[in-house]
Amino acid sequence: MGEVRQVRFVLVGAGNVGRRFLELLPLTRDRLSRRLGLSLVAAGVADRSGAALSPAGLDPQQVVELKMKGQGVGAYPRWGRPGMSALELVQEAEADVLLEASPGNLQTGQPGLGCVEAALGRGLHVVMANKAPLVLAFPRLVALARERGVRLRYDATVAGGLPVVNLGERDLAAAHVQRLEGVLNLTANYILSRMAEGLAYDLALAEAQAAGHAELDPRLDVEGWDAASKLVILANGTLGQPATLADVAVEGILGVTPARLRRALDTGRRIKLLAVAEHGPEGYSLRVGPVELEAAHPLAQLGAEQMGIVFETDTCGVISAAILEETPVPTAAAMLRDVVEILRA
Repeated sequence: MGEVRQVRFVLVGAGNVGRRFLELLPLTRDRLSRRLGLSLVAAGVADRSGAALSPAGLDPQQVVELKMKGQGVGAYPRWGRPGMSALELVQEAEADVLLEASPGNLQTGQPGLGCVEAALGRGLHVVMANKAPLVLAFPRLVALARERGVRLRYDATVAGGLPVVNLGERDLAAAHVQRLEGVLNLTANYILSRMAEGLAYDLALAEAQAAGHAELDPRLDVEGWDAASKLVILANGTLGQPATLADVAVEGILGVTPARLRRALDTGRRIKLLAVAEHGPEGYSLRVGPVELEAAHPLAQLGAEQMGIVFETDTCGVISAAILEETPVPTAAAMLRDVVEILRA
């Protein structure tokens, strides 16, 4: 393709998703160069230990090795800066794109929100896997990106590697979505699926945690707030309706008993934690909660490690999509997908 364009990025958050993104770089390097004429260079990486910042670019594999040893990026030889904050890294690094994959904080949005605002203010494109800044400040961030003439992409914030945001915002841009329903939280779906097979809640949760699907503190997942956060993002982006968590009726899965799951199975139904947006005279109503679905429903057929979405539209028919996500790799790949989309525009 001729000359290869070098693109420098800053990664904030080197946990499950961020580390997998770094692991993808050597695997996709030749493909990106040959097909797209792109070369991605890690200008800086930040985690809880501090940051690493190099004008020549960091070695992604060396960062991964540090993380696998239980060390932080602040220990990176020569270029590590222990104690350097993620915001300081974003403000200092010479980069083209910020990748924001830090742990989400639905109370303050920090440190992700500050990093995204700083990057957009500097004229960097932003790709997000962290939902919290969007949930708390969606209109402001979109307006800031537009004002600075840069792109803000966040496909990895909803349903992992499933391209829900791209499908809704790009492919259905000319359609009216009459109803949207999704199984958007893998932890809750895993637990309900395993409980339907006879496992007790505590054992199903422990299994999900051992598999890396659930956090040590699973409350946001099992109480429905993670799915509600994703629904807020879809409402603002895909549906064009300003929304916050206060606009979502939320019920988690803690009240779903094995007996209720067995009764549903006996009648040919499956219980899923469903996020629903339904259009009415006053706009979209938003809710998250356990729903009994007929066995033939696309979302009822999802396995324990799957997520899915159904769009009911006026002109494009009914579209359903699902993903099997056994590890965080597809979520990291969604970030890479967004980077590629930005750079190809």
